[in-house]
Amino acid sequence: MYYKNKTMSLFYEKYGKNKTTIIILPGWGDTRKTFGCLIKNLEKDYTIYIFDYPGFGKSTFPSKDLTIYDYGEYFKNFIEEKNIKTPIIIGHSFGGRIAILLSSTYKVNIQQMILIDAAGIKPKKTWKQYRRQTLYKGLKKLKYLLPSKIKLRYQKWLLKKFSSSDYQALPSTMMKTFQNIVNEDLTPYLSKIKAETLLIWGEKDVDTPLSDGIKMEKEIKNSALIKLKNRTHYSYLEEPLLVIRILNEFLQEKKID
Repeated sequence: MYYKNKTMSLFYEKYGKNKTTIIILPGWGDTRKTFGCLIKNLEKDYTIYIFDYPGFGKSTFPSKDLTIYDYGEYFKNFIEEKNIKTPIIIGHSFGGRIAILLSSTYKVNIQQMILIDAAGIKPKKTWKQYRRQTLYKGLKKLKYLLPSKIKLRYQKWLLKKFSSSDYQALPSTMMKTFQNIVNEDLTPYLSKIKAETLLIWGEKDVDTPLSDGIKMEKEIKNSALIKLKNRTHYSYLEEPLLVIRILNEFLQEKKID
C-alpha cells in the first residue's frame, strides 16, 4: 500500500487488527523487512504500520531535496488522516529523529515511545575533524581551476577520500537530503517530549554512541535507558528475543484491550 501527501509517496505495510497502534520507523537505508521478527511477535496484540523511506525498498525518491521536517510532517499527516489515536512509536536510528519531532514539534499525542540506538544528537567535532573539514573545503575549491575533462574524476576522488560509506552509496539525488538530516541537531527538542520514553542502546554502538542515549535519558523527562552489553547499533537484530521481552514488559503497562 502507498500513502501519498504533497511531499512524498511511501510504501507501507499493515499488520494486525487491534485497537492499540504501533508505528515502526526504521533506520536510514533500512526497510520494513528488517523488523520482521519484532512484527511477528507484536502483531497478535497490536495494529502495526511500517514504512519504506524515500529511495529505499518500494518507495521512490521525490524530485526535491528533503529535510527531517518533511519526514515529520509526512508522518503527522499519516497519523491524522488514518485517525490513529495515541499511537506507540518505535524508532531505530534515523527513525528516532522522526519520533523526536513527532512528540515535540508536531505535538502528536504519543502513548509511549521506544527509541532504539536513536539518532538526533549532533556530535561535537574534534580538532582532527575540523582540520579534515578545512582540508576538504580547500581541495574542493581547486576543482574550479581544473580542466573540465578531469574535473569529474577529481570530484569522485574527493568523495571517496572524505565522505562516509553511507554517503558514497547514495545516488546523487539523495546526497543533499542526507546532509540536511545529519546536520540537524535535535537536542533542543528532547526536553519538549512528553511521551513516556524507553531508550534501548547497544553499549558498543559507534554510529550513535551510548553517550547519546545517556544524554537523551537526562533531557527527556519521563524516560529510562536500558543498555545492552556487547551490542552495537543494531542491538534489536543482535538480541531480538531480549528486545521483544523488554518491549512487551514496557508496553503492557498501558495496553488497551
